[in-house]
Amino acid sequence: MKYVTQRLISIIPTLFIVSLIIFGLMRVLPGDVAQLILMGPEGEGGAARAEDIAKLRGELGLDDPLIIQYFAWMGGVITLNPGDSLWTGRPILEELFNRFPLTLELGILATIVSLIIAIPTGIISAVKQGTPLDYFARIFAIVGLSVPSFWVAVLILLVMVTYLDYFPPLGYMDFFEDPVKNIQQLIWAALSLGYIQAALVSRMMRSSLLEVLREDYIRTAHSKGQTERRVIIKHALKNAMLPVVTIVGIGLANIIGGTVVIETVFNLPGVGRYLIDAIGRRDYPVVQTLVFFFAMIFALANLLVDLVYVQLDPRIRLA
Repeated sequence: MKYVTQRLISIIPTLFIVSLIIFGLMRVLPGDVAQLILMGPEGEGGAARAEDIAKLRGELGLDDPLIIQYFAWMGGVITLNPGDSLWTGRPILEELFNRFPLTLELGILATIVSLIIAIPTGIISAVKQGTPLDYFARIFAIVGLSVPSFWVAVLILLVMVTYLDYFPPLGYMDFFEDPVKNIQQLIWAALSLGYIQAALVSRMMRSSLLEVLREDYIRTAHSKGQTERRVIIKHALKNAMLPVVTIVGIGLANIIGGTVVIETVFNLPGVGRYLIDAIGRRDYPVVQTLVFFFAMIFALANLLVDLVYVQLDPRIRLA
């Protein structure tokens, strides 16, 4: 409990620095949000008058000193009331709660896809070291680590539409309303995100398993006449999975962060799409709150990984 408390306290300075950085970056971006609002999303409002811009800036609190704006926003975040969108006037927290289930489902589905691909690939690559299967698995991983997830997403859409004459359903249907359509809509986005993570996990799985297979207790198990399959599953795999747990835990946070672009490609109304739209509109409080939210996910994911790692490896003790 003491360790958990210390780690939670150590997260506070990190989040404070993140909040300062994102607040400062939003203020140096070109463009006046008040002018953009008066002009309209498509510029249909025409050129805005200087007096109208000044009036709207005052109403939105954008004329206040920056330090006042920062502490007003941070005070709202701490009290779970980060304010309203400058464009829609809707509460940010309400939008976040409405959109996050989709992003979380996509992140979990992508993690499952990555594990289904990565664990068998890593094991086969280690057991068949130096064979064509090993070379293929390593090329698979290198390619996955070299390309961005949005490129994979665009490639998947291009191949399915151009060569398979299949256009995947875009948009989003709640899982509890229509599970089949929900999976059909999310599986391709999950594959785009999961492939990148699978490449990293498979390489870690391979290197970790190769290291374990050289241990003395593995040779002892072989000398007792146990089959290769039994040695790997019963003895080697458990210890080889320890470093993989770290990658998977942090990878889930990375995947959720990666949904920012993927949700836009597949037209999914999640938190990532909300963030992209807010950046384009210079919606300061929305961008600041969402980036802060993603930073919290990363920090808590690191803490959770540490706790799980201790449970899996009794040799490690919490300081």
